[in-house]
Amino acid sequence: MSSAAILENASVKRVREALRLRGVEGERVIALDGAARTAAEAAAALGCEVGAIVKSLVFSCPGEGGEKQAVMALVAGDRQCNVEMLGRALGLGVTPGRADADLVRRATGFAIGGVGPLGHPEQLPIAIDGSLARFPLLRHLTGEGGEVTIATSYYSAVLEHEAATVWRVIPDFN
Repeated sequence: MSSAAILENASVKRVREALRLRGVEGERVIALDGAARTAAEAAAALGCEVGAIVKSLVFSCPGEGGEKQAVMALVAGDRQCNVEMLGRALGLGVTPGRADADLVRRATGFAIGGVGPLGHPEQLPIAIDGSLARFPLLRHLTGEGGEVTIATSYYSAVLEHEAATVWRVIPDFN
């Protein structure tokens, strides 16, 4: 994928715009040689620690009128998300389950495998793995097939300054 094609990718544009609206400039957009399906594959391709890869995990729980509601967890690549803890942290009253592809697309605007942590068409309750604070620079995959990564220090700022209302920092997801 060429540099110009990367920057024109709709998913990448949405995430970059969401970062810009939050005052974040200077993120790096990197095309991987191939798709990275796991945090370990992404870390190997980028030459970073697995924990520095942010996994954007979408879960489902009952919403108003019985319709499914999406919630998100931003989790370090070397960690698992404890869904019981996620439900408690977000005040859901239930343990969320994995979201299906239709809910993921509707709620985030991204396909499974390329879900960006920002740039969603609707505001989602989001919990952030506090262990991400270990890394000064975090990376996440965005775009169809996980072929593009955006490196930014934005999440460190989120952990320090925006951990209120919708964003909830959970000290240890494990």
